[in-house]
Amino acid sequence: MKAYPLHQLYGEMAFIAYHFHWPSAELMALEHAERRRWCREISDINRRLDERPADPFAV
Repeated sequence: MKAYPLHQLYGEMAFIAYHFHWPSAELMALEHAERRRWCREISDINRRLDERPADPFAV
């Protein structure tokens, strides 16, 4: 079993903390899949707010 790359873990935590202001202990307690889900949800919100297409290469 491989460990989750630390740079990716901290990147996800920083992304969620920046947007939702959750404490690091709460972010560390999240399962990997749940943390990734929150990152996707935040990204979707940001895209809608910016009125950007989900796929930047879509015409």
